[in-house]
Amino acid sequence: MWDERVLFIDGEAIVIDKPAGLAVHPGTRTPRSLEDHLADLRFGFQRPPLPVHRLDRDTSGCLLLARNPKAHKHFQRAFEERRVEKSYLAVLDGVPDAAEGRVDLALAKVSSAAEGWRMVPDPKGKPAATGWRVVAARDGKALVLMTPETGRTHQLRAHALHGIGLPIAGDPVYGAGRGPMLLHALSLRLDRGAKPPVEARAPLPPSFRHVGFGDDVL
Repeated sequence: MWDERVLFIDGEAIVIDKPAGLAVHPGTRTPRSLEDHLADLRFGFQRPPLPVHRLDRDTSGCLLLARNPKAHKHFQRAFEERRVEKSYLAVLDGVPDAAEGRVDLALAKVSSAAEGWRMVPDPKGKPAATGWRVVAARDGKALVLMTPETGRTHQLRAHALHGIGLPIAGDPVYGAGRGPMLLHALSLRLDRGAKPPVEARAPLPPSFRHVGFGDDVL
């Protein structure tokens, strides 16, 4: 299974195409996670790789793993310094009025016993910015390319609803939650100076094709 999901591999890094439905780390609602499979991703190394960042459980696509502690530290610093280029594709529950834009909306975490936690716009929250443009539209839904400039929790999901004005299709927290959540980490690029960059692109999953958006639209 994992051989087919490796998008990039060298002595420092692995980029996998994480399937939707698999959490990166275990939690109270996700006792099974990618951590249960890291030993299968050693590919000849004694030490299993470690995730450098995270994707939401229901988000598919490019996930970077470091193959040694030194690389993990360097890659984490690159994320913290916003030197990692990432792009995502999302199917929105509707078609935006504009063809493209930029959401600059600070986010804060709120929680309640009835609804659990979520991210909401808050001027006192953490700064968050996302660029976006419509790639295609059909049957009342839009395929949107999203390029986050920051890496806040649930940033793209909250920015879709509160910034663009439409939730991501299937989002159980910010939308109606009908069907799978259609958010995909399309590409990742991390420059390493004299070394070749870590660079990968993940094909669209079947859930996107089922609503009429395949790789041919890109």
